[in-house]
Amino acid sequence: MISRNIIRSKLLASIKVRGYSDVASSKKTPLYNLHEKYGGKLVDFAGFLLPVQYSDMTVSASHLFTRSSGSIFDVSHMLQTSVSGKDCIAWFESICPVDLQGMSDGSSSLTVFLNQKGGIIDDLIVTRVSEKQLYIVSNAGRLDVDKNHMLETSEMYRKKNKDVSIDFFDVTQRGLIAVQGPKAVQNIQRLTDIPLENLYFMTSRLGSVAGVDCRITRCGYTGEDGVEISIPAEKTETVTEALLQSDDIKLAGLGARDSLRLEAGLCLYGNDIDEGVTPVEANLTWLIAKRRRGESNFPGAEIILRQIKEGVTKRRVGVRMESGAPARKGALLKSLNGEVIGNVTSGCPSPSLGGNVAMGYIIEQFKKVSTEINVNIRNKDTPCKVAKMPFVPSKYYVKK
Repeated sequence: MISRNIIRSKLLASIKVRGYSDVASSKKTPLYNLHEKYGGKLVDFAGFLLPVQYSDMTVSASHLFTRSSGSIFDVSHMLQTSVSGKDCIAWFESICPVDLQGMSDGSSSLTVFLNQKGGIIDDLIVTRVSEKQLYIVSNAGRLDVDKNHMLETSEMYRKKNKDVSIDFFDVTQRGLIAVQGPKAVQNIQRLTDIPLENLYFMTSRLGSVAGVDCRITRCGYTGEDGVEISIPAEKTETVTEALLQSDDIKLAGLGARDSLRLEAGLCLYGNDIDEGVTPVEANLTWLIAKRRRGESNFPGAEIILRQIKEGVTKRRVGVRMESGAPARKGALLKSLNGEVIGNVTSGCPSPSLGGNVAMGYIIEQFKKVSTEINVNIRNKDTPCKVAKMPFVPSKYYVKK
């Protein structure tokens, strides 16, 4: 059985629990009162007060409940942005390698902001609402960086007499919840007028949820089927409480969210990707759309396209350990001969599989799945293997 203390200590090692004065200055999401009502253990995360877990469940129990039933995660801290104007698609394609022109209205895509060296400024989800409107959700930890990047690049576009306008939604204006798990959608369906059987993975629609006008996007950060719901701030608690009327749905915190995303092989910005890593090195080459490769007109295109053609010296891989302590961020990966060949960027116990899972960067010659290597944990080399990601099969609701 996985120790509750191991999971909690792993989480608190990566989430800084700030002192009273700092917590007092942190922003509250629209669900702050609800978190307190249900026993949320609040910490500062990226400047926002969010629950690590709730008093009714351990982190591992909450993780497993998400995999078997359904959980609600408060992700209101993430930056929600609306972009409008007849040139908004051309502007957005100038800072990302996504093919928005080739997407249909109402479709969404994971993409990345890139710097001129091909490094990842942030990862985000963009929805093409229409030819003249985009909806973007990006990371709270990069909130100021993303705002400045979008404002500066759009201002350059406007100086060329292009039509682009950007509106950032503050946490006082809109909330955002992720409802994830195999029973999530069926419980949302009873509250919404949107036929969810027609809302496939990475598509988005406006509609009513519990009598509140919302945007529902079929996506998530757990590997499970589910949605993210953007809600007017003053109604976020109403929608969340309506969903909690079902025994199939419970609240979950940052602890379960981290272990779920890691089992799903999904990156955490600042750990697994950053401005010094390209999409090719991060094993995210698929984010470089085919048309964009041909046009070679996105930031860092020369470097990234050369890497696609010639290869890279390091690559993000999964790592599996059957027993022992979990590998922490920064743990060294070694060959069986003791040569340092890479490092861990994220790691935790796996409630679904038992043992531990991790991801990190390794030199190319060792990237093959099932390659036996060692990870140095507490100054001791521990046997492990390079593993395929996701560690747990994804269950996205894709159109067949």
